[in-house]
This record gives sequence, structure tokens and C-alpha cells, in this order.
Amino acid sequence: MKSICRFAAAVGLAFGMSMAAQAQSTVKVGLIFPLSGGAGPQGQHVTQAIQAMAAVINENGGVLGKKIELVTRDDESTPAVGVSRATELVASGVAVIIEGWNSPVTLAMQPVIARAGVLDITAVSKADPILSGEGNPLAVRINSSNSQDGAVIANYIATVAKAKRIAFLTENDAYGNGAQASIEAELKKLNHAYEKVAEEKFPFAQADFRVALTNVRAANPDLTVAINANEGLGMPAIIRQAKQGRLPGALVAAVGTVAPSVIEVAGEAANGVIGADIYFPQVEPFASNPANKRFVAKTQEMFKYTPDKFMALGATALQVWAMAANELKTLDRDAIAKRIRGGQFKGTVMGDLTFEPNGQLQSRHYLFTVQGGKIAVKQ
Repeated sequence: MKSICRFAAAVGLAFGMSMAAQAQSTVKVGLIFPLSGGAGPQGQHVTQAIQAMAAVINENGGVLGKKIELVTRDDESTPAVGVSRATELVASGVAVIIEGWNSPVTLAMQPVIARAGVLDITAVSKADPILSGEGNPLAVRINSSNSQDGAVIANYIATVAKAKRIAFLTENDAYGNGAQASIEAELKKLNHAYEKVAEEKFPFAQADFRVALTNVRAANPDLTVAINANEGLGMPAIIRQAKQGRLPGALVAAVGTVAPSVIEVAGEAANGVIGADIYFPQVEPFASNPANKRFVAKTQEMFKYTPDKFMALGATALQVWAMAANELKTLDRDAIAKRIRGGQFKGTVMGDLTFEPNGQLQSRHYLFTVQGGKIAVKQ
């Protein structure tokens, strides 16, 4: 009996040592995105893109000589759920959390992650308050902000379309209201005289816009701006129903809300939609970028599709963090945040990058139209 006990103790000790060795050989990185609901498919794709980038980094030696171990959670596009998932990841010992599809969820999670002393990198969420410093004094964001996007759309309205009768279809939350406010503020800066002939607000999960579009059509706009971050459901529905309802004038989508996945769901109705974005995997200057080519190839190898802008944002978030950690030879949150905020990085998926002192990545926007079911970039 004593021999059996000694054997069991030895096995337990060996198992414990093995688990400890495994834990010491990896660096945990937390991911929080919507993996279910209307934004679930997009959140899953961003997660897969980060998995592809983790594989690339691990092939190059990892972070501080250790493999990246991803720990993933579903925020269900709900702020309270996001807070719960952030608490779970903090308790699991992650070195950094990459998060953010919905701005309200990001804003709710920020104080929890910041108080725990964990670095928080926002990949996609656009609301300007994310970088205010109130929720997270060391915030970093990869995607463009509502303010940056507003300037691009306002410039198109005023100088290209020269539209005078403008309607808004706007998601009624921190992201949507902030995006509309930014566009209108930039139109004012441009001294562009216009009339807001219609304004329809809706919740993130809405998929039936027929009543709202009937109201907009009755106002006879020159141009309608659609602001909807629900790319899995809401934005394709707006595009289809606008075409079916014979909405007059141009339909302009808010920056970054018309990805190839949206066009695929919207079908032929997407042709003619105007938008803008900051990354296209197969258009210069990205197409010939070695880091982007390797990321695209790894994603195609692992998941059998070409990544879009949102996936590139997630991958870039992990890549920039890993570059800073390896350069500084530390996982210390404050040191890495200081290196990123106001810093420059060469050879990333999105090219050579520069961050503002407040943590916002500087971006170049490209206008595009949808033609024949494809994005046609205006260089």
C-alpha cells in the first residue's frame, strides 16, 4: 500500500512539475471579442487572425523566448458580460488583453483592466472617449477613431458629392452617435452649408430598417450616411433594404463598416455603396508588404480565407505588443504602454506605424466604391 501511495505521489509531483514548466514556457494573451450574436462571425474572424499572427510570432521565437498562449472570451456584445470576462482573464494571469468590437463594451471593461494593472489594447472600437484617459490612462487603439473617420466622410460630402440634403441612419450608442457628431462637426469646420433632412436612430441589434428607410426616402436626400457597426446583420440589412426601397441619392457607409463579408451578405444591392477604410490586404501599399504577405498567407493556410481590415487590426495589435515586449525585454505594462504611445514601429502588417501620444494609431484613409461585388479603391 505504501508503494502505491509513493507511486501516486511521484506521478502527482511529476504532473505538477510538467504543468508548471508548461506555464513558464508560455506567455498568456487575453482576447475579448463578440463570438456569438450578430457580431459573432466578425469577432470569430478577428480571433482567428490573432491566432494566425500568434503562430507567426511563435515561429520567430515567441515573446521573451516563450510561446504565446491565447486565452479567448466571448463578450456577447454586452457591456456587463465584457466586464465579467475581463475579470476572468485578469484572474488567469494574462500579460495583455486585446479587446474591442463594440465601443460600449470597451468603455465598460477599461476601468476593470486598468485597475488590475494589465495592458489593454483596443483593436476595433472607435468611440473617442476610449482614449480620454478616464477609463484607462494607458489606452492604446489600432483602429481609426470617430474623429478621424468623421473628417474623411465630411470631406467627401462637401468636396466630392457636394451634397446639400443629408440624411443619417445612426446606431444609437457611443459609437454611432459619436460618429455622426464627428461628421457634422467636420462639415461645420469646412463651412459646408447643408440641411439635415432626416435622422433615424436604432439599436445595435436591429435588422429591420424598412420604417426608418421609408421616413428617409420621404425626405428626398441627396445623400444618406449609414452608421452601423453590426456588420454581420445590421449593415447588410440596411444596404439590401435601401436598394429594395429605392432610396434616392448616394448611400455612404461610415468608415470601416463595409468589409467583404458585408458585401457577400448584401449581394448585388451593395454595388454603388461608397465607403472608406484604412487597410486592404490585396491593394498597394499593403499587397507588397512582406509582413502583410506572411500574415495573409498564414491566415489562408490556417483558416482558408483572406483576412479583412478587422482581422488585420487584431493581428497588428498582437504584433505591436510583441515587438515592444521583445525590444524592452519585459512584460511590464507601463514600460510597454510608454513604448507604444507616441512610438514608431517598422515592418508591421499595416506597414510602418506611428502612434499619437494618447495611444491612437495614425491612419491613412482610402475612399472606395463597391463595383461588381468588389471593393474598388480610389488611390
